[in-house]
Amino acid sequence: MTQKVIEQMNTDAALTEAALAEYFAREDEDIKSLLDAEKYSLFAGGKRIRPFLTIEFCKLFGGDEKAALPFACAVEMIHTYSLIHDDLPCMDDDDLRRGKPTNHKVFGYSTALLAGDALLTRAFGVAASNPYVSVKTALDAVRVLSECAGEFGMVGGQIIDLEGENERISVEKLTKLHTMKTGALIRAAAIMGALASGLAPDAPEVVATADYASKIGLAFQVIDDILDICASEESLGKPVGSDMCNNKTTFMTYFDIDVARSYASELTASAISDISEYENSEILTDFAVYLLDRDR
Repeated sequence: MTQKVIEQMNTDAALTEAALAEYFAREDEDIKSLLDAEKYSLFAGGKRIRPFLTIEFCKLFGGDEKAALPFACAVEMIHTYSLIHDDLPCMDDDDLRRGKPTNHKVFGYSTALLAGDALLTRAFGVAASNPYVSVKTALDAVRVLSECAGEFGMVGGQIIDLEGENERISVEKLTKLHTMKTGALIRAAAIMGALASGLAPDAPEVVATADYASKIGLAFQVIDDILDICASEESLGKPVGSDMCNNKTTFMTYFDIDVARSYASELTASAISDISEYENSEILTDFAVYLLDRDR
């Protein structure tokens, strides 16, 4: 099961990489530093989880992966911009991302900031210009992406996170934080895939897609918090740069490992139930289990 999911993720990642390479093939010597900074982070690796969801939900509901790819690329551009900005000194102030120096460490603060801005802006143009869907579908997708990436989605979750760095926040607010900061873009990726198949935004299939994505997004964060505390224990309480080291509120503030795993398992089971009635949903139900069982 796990191998099948990994193979499909790799296939979809390769499709996404190729499409992104086409979008970023244009060169201009006068803005070379900006373009290089964008591509440095955009092609720095990663599992491409969000594009996977976009492509696989499109296919689940009978769509062509070609229709999903522009939306998949748009989501990945926004995800990459968020990572560049998260790493900046004014935010998390990280030196490394996926084992490599962070963008601002290579290109400087100002260029990294503008690279993130450029990726965010470009993403909406890519989504709006999808030639394989109707104008109405492209408009619906841009609306979803805007809502999930903005103040009532990812950015809003980030501000809650920043304001909660020096105080303990309730488990309810913590859940809201991660539903917005991490979950919203995962939800957008899945919904855009369903829309790319030709479904209307209010179709039952799209509602089920959003429910599935919301639950796996929250389960993803719970498992992240478990892995963080386990890494802390393995390093004798010296997890440089971890949330536990920085005394941030996490799910492990309220749960022990067993309770947290049980909660993540319940979320995953419910997510699977949301889509299991649809034919050929196995790759996505298996993916939910893959996220639950991961060890890094």
